[in-house]
This record gives sequence, structure tokens and C-alpha cells, in this order.
Amino acid sequence: MLKIPPPIWAFLYLALAGAVSAAYPWKPIASPAAVPLGIVLVVTGFTISFLSMSLFLRRGAQLNPASESHATLVTNGPFRFTRNPMYLGLVVLTLGIAFWVGSLPMFAVPLLVFATTNWVHIPYEEARMRREFGEAYETYGARTRRWL
Repeated sequence: MLKIPPPIWAFLYLALAGAVSAAYPWKPIASPAAVPLGIVLVVTGFTISFLSMSLFLRRGAQLNPASESHATLVTNGPFRFTRNPMYLGLVVLTLGIAFWVGSLPMFAVPLLVFATTNWVHIPYEEARMRREFGEAYETYGARTRRWL
């Protein structure tokens, strides 16, 4: 599971939920009034992830957690509030899609994205950061929550 990055997992989960929704037409569980909320969540999630990735690239940090080494520990910008803003943005984005589309299977997607990142990817990445950055990461981890 680690070889496939969370955005690809999110896409696969969305495709599966879309296929299930098409195969078994669901009565929308969200009202049409939820569509604007969905759009706001999609834009917010995309913005959080995009700003976080941009900051990573500007600081010379590697986006691929499985890269050979990590040049820098990024702790500013959105990383002041959460250790995983890119994953948080992905969860918010998929939640927005669920509200936008309104079908029950789509609401499983943000839960699956959260589960995949929280219990598969993040523990691997945190162990890696502890090994590479030692006390600096421990200090950062003690003052900044995993999610919010």
C-alpha cells in the first residue's frame, strides 16, 4: 500500500464509489443546498494541499515520502497547524466531492482516504522523519498535531 501515494488511493476510491453509484442508483442523501458546501470544501481542500506542496518545493523538501533522503523538515506555513496538511487537504477535498455529488458511496471516500493515510502512510513517514531529523522532529511532533 505504501508504494501507491494517497492521491492515487483517493482517485481509486472515488472511481470505485462512482462505479457503485452508477451501478446501483442511489437517492441523493445530501440536498441540492449541500452543493455549494461541497464546492467550498473542494476548493478549500485543493488550496490547502496546493499551498503545502508549493511550500515543500520552495524549501527543497521531497514530496515523495519514500525518497532516499529528506533535505529539510518543513514546520512553517500550514505545517504550523497540522503535520499533514497535504493529507488533510485531500480528505477535505474528497468530503467536498461527496457533498457535491451527494451519493452515499461517495461519503465513504473521505473515510477511506483518512484511514489509508492515518494508519498506513503517516506511521511510515513519521518513523522516517524521527530517524532523519531526530530531536527536531520530536519537538515539532510534540507541539503540532497529526491532523488538527
